[in-house]
Parts: sequence; structure tokens; C-alpha cells
Amino acid sequence: MGYFVKIHPDNPQKKQLENVAAILADGGVAIIPTDTIYALAAASNSTKGLKKLAALKQKLLEKSLFSFIVNDFSQISAYTKQFDTPTFKLLKRALPGPYTFIMDANQSVAKIFNNKRKTIGIRYPNNNITHELATLLGAPLVVSSVHNDDEITLFPTDPELIYEAYKHTVDVVIDGGMGTLTPSTVIDVTGAETEVVRLGQGPLDVL
Repeated sequence: MGYFVKIHPDNPQKKQLENVAAILADGGVAIIPTDTIYALAAASNSTKGLKKLAALKQKLLEKSLFSFIVNDFSQISAYTKQFDTPTFKLLKRALPGPYTFIMDANQSVAKIFNNKRKTIGIRYPNNNITHELATLLGAPLVVSSVHNDDEITLFPTDPELIYEAYKHTVDVVIDGGMGTLTPSTVIDVTGAETEVVRLGQGPLDVL
């Protein structure tokens, strides 16, 4: 059974973060807070963890559309193809923040997912917990949103209730405070024109 740990969202406890990072590095799956909704997460450099995450979502890893959570712009550059100056300026205006950017992926992403994936969703949340976990791992987190089974509210917000639902299927649930009901704004920058795929928490005045 997974365990439940409270981590302060503003000043996360180093020891607690190190424990969670060790679990992820060893192939575990965690549920983590972001600056929007809670997410299932595995370490991008752990094949065992990625396969477990895919199994939880009832998908094959090769056919998954998981996103990355990064801790800085250098991690973005390490997994995407070179992008132009307008895109860089857009990223700088928006991140860290409640956005997911669909970007052209480089070969590093294809190797992680063992496929020919050409794009990757990039998240750089304004959240100290995710930032420190990606830093400790030295690699992005691979994430997928936590969903409710009911049709009333799509995303669960209470970490204690999330733990009750997932304690037998994940290795750790982080309580980083209440989540929100609204996901990130999704912006596709792979084409000739920037496209808003989903309007979420992130305002469009960054465009």
C-alpha cells in the first residue's frame, strides 16, 4: 500500500522530497500536486516507473500521450527540437505557470517512450514541489492528470480523498494542499501559427 505524505507547498521539506524522489527513481509512481490539478507521475529516466504509469492508465507506453513536467528551460531544450525566438519569448512570458505547451520532440523523447513520437506536452508549473522533484531526479517527470470516476467533477481536489482512491495502486500520494478543478491551458506551438487547444487556468494575454 502506498503512503501519504504532507509536503509544504511553499517551503517543501527536503527529506520528504528526497524520499519521494527515491521512490520515483526506483520505478515507483506518485500522485503529485501542480499549480492546477493533481497528477500521476513517474520519473522519465525509469522504464519501470513509466510502464507502471502506463498500466495504471490502461495504456501501452508506446501509445501513451503523457506530458513532461520540467524544472527549468534547460530541461525543455533537452527534449525538444530547436525553437525560434518568438516561441522562446512566449515560453518566458508564460512559464512557470498553468500552461501545457505542445512542442516538437527530439529523439530523446522517442527513446523514452520507445516509439516515433514527434511531439511532447511540456509543463513547467509554478509549484515548488514539482520543481524540486525534477531537480532531485535530474530528469523531467512524466505525468497524466488524475481524474474522478464520476461525471460531476472531472478532477479531484482533496489529496486525502485522492489517497483513499489510489492508496492500493500508487506508491505515494503527496498532500501539497488543495488542488483546483481547472486544468492547464494547452497551447500548440508546432505549426506555423500558435494554436490554443484548450482554455484552462492560464490566461491568453501571454500570446
